Amino acid sequence: MLKAVMRLFGHEEDKPSGRVAKDRLRVVLIHDRANISPEVINHIKDDIIKVISSYMDINQHDMEISLSDDENSVALLANIPVKRIRSQVMSSRNTDR
Repeated sequence: MLKAVMRLFGHEEDKPSGRVAKDRLRVVLIHDRANISPEVINHIKDDIIKVISSYMDINQHDMEISLSDDENSVALLANIPVKRIRSQVMSSRNTDR
């Protein structure tokens, strides 16, 4: 999870250790400000996977869930690679109309 969040903030293997530490601290502060533990983030990720998977095939291994903040709010960011939309979902939606 931390690896995905660090990648979101542009972590590269050749970054100076001070920069890496600063990025990690930022992630911790965002989670602290939002008062959301890493365990809760993992539960949210699992719930998102369950819901999204009923509508489409996704690549769970490359999925990234993180928090971002600005001065006024905290946002949940989700990057979910979609393989394909399930055909039965599309056909049932078309018949509902």
